[in-house]
Amino acid sequence: MQSGSLQGGQSLPMNPGERLMNPATSTGITQDLSENVIMTTVDDLYNWTRLSSLFPLLYGTACCFIEFAALLGSRFDFDRFGLAPRASPRQADLIIVAGTVTMKMAPALVRLYEQMPKPAYVMAMGACTITGGMFSADSPTALRGVDKIIPVDVYIPGCPPRPEAIFDAVIKLRKKIANESMQERSQFESTHRFYTRSHTMKSVAPILTGTYLASETRDTPPKELMEAMGMPVAIPESQAEAEKEKA
Repeated sequence: MQSGSLQGGQSLPMNPGERLMNPATSTGITQDLSENVIMTTVDDLYNWTRLSSLFPLLYGTACCFIEFAALLGSRFDFDRFGLAPRASPRQADLIIVAGTVTMKMAPALVRLYEQMPKPAYVMAMGACTITGGMFSADSPTALRGVDKIIPVDVYIPGCPPRPEAIFDAVIKLRKKIANESMQERSQFESTHRFYTRSHTMKSVAPILTGTYLASETRDTPPKELMEAMGMPVAIPESQAEAEKEKA
């Protein structure tokens, strides 16, 4: 029987070959060469530093950003992956496009992506970001996929995706970064990935034509209501003449 040391100088009986997983006493510094020398490559070291400190851009366009904002709270703790949100695109290397992208917002999104230092990574979060979602059929302003304007690395489907889905996407992105090479970076630069499809829009007659708002009943209330409210009621000329004849 062996004995392990505990706090207070007490000993714990142990079987041969067993050892304490987390001993209470401080372990000594070993001088073995195998435990003091790390062998690695420049690619692995460089990729390890990048995947361990991704800086996402604080950017959101629609309701999916509510799920992204939930990651910043204490319940999900986004910082445990080393992701520190940045408010400036010049300090960010990851942009999570959360929500519907409209034609008016598309130039601003491209400008933000171009201001980010390269290599920059993009996540498309939500169905509206990936394909236009429920706006892909009859909306003339929604962009049918953010990959038409900027290259996307990871797609996160859902409406909206849960925060756990974003964690899974971050893990997949970290694996992708870990397999990159500095020498082969030129082969994986952003290329022309634009893809579009023709949508047949059907013109529908407007429901609100303005006729109801321009009706006479909207200008003046009914006669019965005016009398009940004590308002002066204009008597038509024909009715006034008839009353005079009777008098």
